[in-house]
Amino acid sequence: MAEASANTSKPGAPAAGPERVHYSLALSFLAGYVDTVGFVALFGLFTAHVTGNFVLIGSELVHPGHGVLIKFLAFPSFVAAVALARMTVVWRERAGKPALTMLLLLQLVLLLGFMFAGQYAGPVPDGSAPPAILAGILGAAAMGVQNAGSRLVLAHLTPTTVMTGNVTQLVIDLVDIVRGAADEAVRARCVKFFWPVVGFGVGAIVGAAGFSYVRFWTLLVPAAILAGLYALETRREKSGT
Repeated sequence: MAEASANTSKPGAPAAGPERVHYSLALSFLAGYVDTVGFVALFGLFTAHVTGNFVLIGSELVHPGHGVLIKFLAFPSFVAAVALARMTVVWRERAGKPALTMLLLLQLVLLLGFMFAGQYAGPVPDGSAPPAILAGILGAAAMGVQNAGSRLVLAHLTPTTVMTGNVTQLVIDLVDIVRGAADEAVRARCVKFFWPVVGFGVGAIVGAAGFSYVRFWTLLVPAAILAGLYALETRREKSGT
């Protein structure tokens, strides 16, 4: 994984320093939040890490239920969003402009679409209802953009959408710290991986609680996070910092 200094070669990357924690925490919280809302509302649909849907599809084939179609369609939607994000970065870099602002805006638009489609669907009777399918497609696309952005313009940050690798590295580093074999680099890395895991977990809890009260309107919280990050990056872009 690239270090923070690598952001000088990425036109869309935020500056190194405290903002590394700021971005990791915010985006991890967002991913846990949106992933949980999708899972609770749309018959176990994973939006942030769609490969998990393969396991659920297999389970549905053995024990038929609701939600197979929506899980099948989430994957091509995710792939298309990643491809769109890549082309957006290429376009912005060729123009000599930061790409992160456009990725944040794109994700925000898709996330709002997820929210409105889900709310319009009302209580979803099954995963084959057209509004539910549309909501799932838009949710997977929104998180596809975030997954792509973490590779394309935020590679200096820890992954913010899938915590398996983060937890693995965190445990390895904690073991080394406990046995007294950790240097400052290991301790710093431990902190770096700790906050995204916390953010994702808290986001999952808050997302589930929010959905139980206001259904899909709860997605206004991650939408506000994206809007805030977009405003921050737009200000930075205009100031040239």
